[in-house]
Amino acid sequence: MYSFFIYVYSLLVRFASLFNKKAALMCEGQSQSFDILSRKINPGEKYIWFHAASLGEFEQGRPIIEKIKAQKPEYKILLTFFSPSGYEVRKNYNLADVICYLPFDTPNNVRKFLDLSQPSMAIFIKYEFWANYLNTLKRRNIPTYIISAIFRPEQIFFKWYGLFYRNVLHCFNHLYVQDKESVKLLESLSVTNVTVTGDTRYDRVWDICQSAKNIPEIESFVFDNKGNKIKTLIAGSSWPQDENIFIPYFNDCPDIKLIIAPHEIHASHLEMIESLLKRPYIRLSEAKGKNMSEYDCVIIDCFGLLSSIYRYGEIAYIGGGFGAGIHNTLEAAVYGIPVVFGEKYGKFKEAKDLIAVGGGFSISESSEFEKLMNRFISEEEFLLSSGKSSLKLVESNLGGSEKIMHDIFF
Repeated sequence: MYSFFIYVYSLLVRFASLFNKKAALMCEGQSQSFDILSRKINPGEKYIWFHAASLGEFEQGRPIIEKIKAQKPEYKILLTFFSPSGYEVRKNYNLADVICYLPFDTPNNVRKFLDLSQPSMAIFIKYEFWANYLNTLKRRNIPTYIISAIFRPEQIFFKWYGLFYRNVLHCFNHLYVQDKESVKLLESLSVTNVTVTGDTRYDRVWDICQSAKNIPEIESFVFDNKGNKIKTLIAGSSWPQDENIFIPYFNDCPDIKLIIAPHEIHASHLEMIESLLKRPYIRLSEAKGKNMSEYDCVIIDCFGLLSSIYRYGEIAYIGGGFGAGIHNTLEAAVYGIPVVFGEKYGKFKEAKDLIAVGGGFSISESSEFEKLMNRFISEEEFLLSSGKSSLKLVESNLGGSEKIMHDIFF
């Protein structure tokens, strides 16, 4: 029955590819996967297969990949993605030896994929539970792990009708989870090969922070023409629902500057943002050679800089909290600044932890955002203490990737 649903799902994606760009990219990419494996896998070499659904999961797996490359150079890395938003951004990641889309989880695809790749080990990241892949890995006695996993009572594993998926959990040699609640839930299913190692994204954002890029245009932007540092709000991965909250506040607040790094940078979205702004703004692509102190807002119209840009701000607003869910809050928290986000954060443990320690703040409407921002601007001690709480949370959760490495390899 499961395989039948996978077949149906694959047909639906193919149909959607006729009019949906993401679906088209997935279909085109999957059609090339076996050719990539045939050409790039070197028989006789030892490959560790990492699978990430998308970009966020890749960032959780990246600290482990980098440690393997540094400490276990005898292994090569096979990296697969399910989503175009992961593959298209990281298809040239230099520490992976082979990168491709993961073919749909049909029995034939699974056999062909594993026959071609012959992994010595498989590591899934956070949420990926493809039953045919996992059952075949177990039958072939290939050690299989999941890292940075997190379980919640509402997941199918814990429902009365979830027996099939509960059985899939027994395919892992070990499960490395984010919290004790996950351990308790798994114990209720007699899954006991579990260790709490936290979220490896903490290690990743720490590494990024230590090697953050200097961006001269932003460096000069956050000061006025007299050389005074101006409080700056960094809006990262924003969507229109977010922009309709923080841009009107910015328009009426001369005490702050604003940097917007929208989640999507296509022309119509950038033009929409510009139509809302009532203070001087500039796109980063047009900023070279300009006197940046003359502008009050910079729009980041390229990818890859956001994680470094947070270092220039005093407050961060993370987008997505009025849609499917918030984006990466830890990228901002690591710089010791308070983090603000929308109301849809319930599935994000790191966001709930930030709120619990006083470094994160959820808002549900414009008036709440205005009240919070006014407090940040007028109460310096509140601003600083909130930022310190963010940083302290990050520092207290470092080391998960090293624990996993030691457990698997040493």
